[in-house]
Amino acid sequence: MTKLYKSLSLFSLLIMLCAFSINVNAQEIKTEVIEVLSEIDDGVDDTLLVFSVVEDEAEFPGGIEALGKFLASNIKYPQGAKEEKITGKVIITFVVEKDGSINEIKILRDIGYGCAEEAKRVVKLMPKWKPAKQRGKAVRQQFVLPVSFNLSTDEE
Repeated sequence: MTKLYKSLSLFSLLIMLCAFSINVNAQEIKTEVIEVLSEIDDGVDDTLLVFSVVEDEAEFPGGIEALGKFLASNIKYPQGAKEEKITGKVIITFVVEKDGSINEIKILRDIGYGCAEEAKRVVKLMPKWKPAKQRGKAVRQQFVLPVSFNLSTDEE
């Protein structure tokens, strides 16, 4: 019986040592990654970098509610989509540049019948955004925007 307890104690100790070793290695790797990233950050031409996660997000003038109103007032439901009673979301991505302008507009998901083209047209109409910031500096940020196409009963 004591042999069993000794074996279990030894096994438990071994597991704890392994867990501690893994944790120490993970911290060392994290530290090394942070050091490498700061070296890269200091030495890279940031005009080419596009962030998807930043300290301060890019923002449409007036905020998210204003963006919703802008889309609602500028989207014209494509005739073909109306006739076929097409509804759904077009997913569009674009880059908010350091000066707030919109660039690199791409369609990620299309529902057809001209809806993607209409969403892209309206994104091109957007005014300049407040640019994203990282460490106090304006940076380029990729933004993903779902644009809903829903027929109300009076449009059908």
